[in-house]
Amino acid sequence: MTDKYKTVKKNIIGEGFYSEKRSKFLAFVHHIETADEAQEIVKGYKKKYYDARHCCYAYRLGAQGEDFRMNDDGEPSSTAGRPILGQLVSAELTDVLVCVIRYYGGVNLGTGGLIVAYRSATEDALEHTETEEKFVEERIHYSFTYPMMNDVMKIVKDMNPRIIDQKFDNTCEITLSIRQSQAEELRTRLKKLSFE
Repeated sequence: MTDKYKTVKKNIIGEGFYSEKRSKFLAFVHHIETADEAQEIVKGYKKKYYDARHCCYAYRLGAQGEDFRMNDDGEPSSTAGRPILGQLVSAELTDVLVCVIRYYGGVNLGTGGLIVAYRSATEDALEHTETEEKFVEERIHYSFTYPMMNDVMKIVKDMNPRIIDQKFDNTCEITLSIRQSQAEELRTRLKKLSFE
């Protein structure tokens, strides 16, 4: 299991477009961190594009994309949500929502045509967004006496974890966040200080 994953950058919405037999497919890619956030965004699109026939979507959450959902919103089963999700899987992206709005053009596309349309709109949107690599992090809380400060800070400087919180008093406390694959080494080095 790796502690690295790929997602899209926050605050940048990737947009894509596909058209077939007068039906128009508008796709939007968002970085998300919770299922509730995904639902809020979908609700926003349904409101904004109230005159569209369908608002289909798929999302993946978690470092391995283990939490996912797809919705065909009235399209024939597995012709919209599944191809959208398939593009996220093949691009190896997670913590991502793709919403595809369909304006019906008066001509039925058939199941094969719908699958191609939703897949192509999603692919176009993904090509118009920026991705980044992230790391799964673990939090480590450590308490120590004030005279140990220099030794603790040397380890922090060496391993470069993010400092989430720190309190320096008679008893000092520090909360660090570090890449999962380095967490054990950080724990071991801090533990050693307690016995020196």
